[in-house]
Amino acid sequence: MKQRVIYVLTHDSIGLGEDGPTHQPIEHASSLRLIPGLHLWRPCDGFETAVAWIESIERKDGPAAMFLSRQNLPQYSGTRVQAEDILKGGYILSDCSGIPEAVIIATGSEVSLAMQAQEKLIALGKHVRVVSMPCTALFDGQDMVWKEHVLPRGIRRIAIEAGHPDFWRKYVGLEGDVIGINRFGESAPAPDVYELLGVTVDHLVASV
Repeated sequence: MKQRVIYVLTHDSIGLGEDGPTHQPIEHASSLRLIPGLHLWRPCDGFETAVAWIESIERKDGPAAMFLSRQNLPQYSGTRVQAEDILKGGYILSDCSGIPEAVIIATGSEVSLAMQAQEKLIALGKHVRVVSMPCTALFDGQDMVWKEHVLPRGIRRIAIEAGHPDFWRKYVGLEGDVIGINRFGESAPAPDVYELLGVTVDHLVASV
């Protein structure tokens, strides 16, 4: 119907606490991204959230959904990028010197894990780029110049999201890797669930 309807969804992953797997929407982000015309936003911090909210209000030809985290998260994007980059759906949040050896793609609360992994990899002498992709629908709509600027051809890509991994295969390809969850979660404090299911900085570093 192309109506401007905005959904605010407050349980975005396994990071919400001890409410159990029934409250952990492992499959919801990927499912919502498949709905034609819906802009599913999974922002990593306050600035991305503000940009997503403004874009959703100003959009006049379809709905949007805010997939928001429950836990406290670091603020990254506001000091690093312009709103225009975020509005492209996917952008370089933190680059490396020279040509990247790998690109980490992350959304929402997992962006902080990607940034921590980048720090560890830099200390190991690796050149790694971090890409935040809060809205895949908008990124897919960009021209090839922007897409190849963000995700250069011929460079390995690793995606991380605390949800079902299959959706991310179209970005990483067969030669890339996805750190995600292909089962339902557990009832435990968020850090323990992340550790149990392997959505961790160390796992990401090892994958790269």
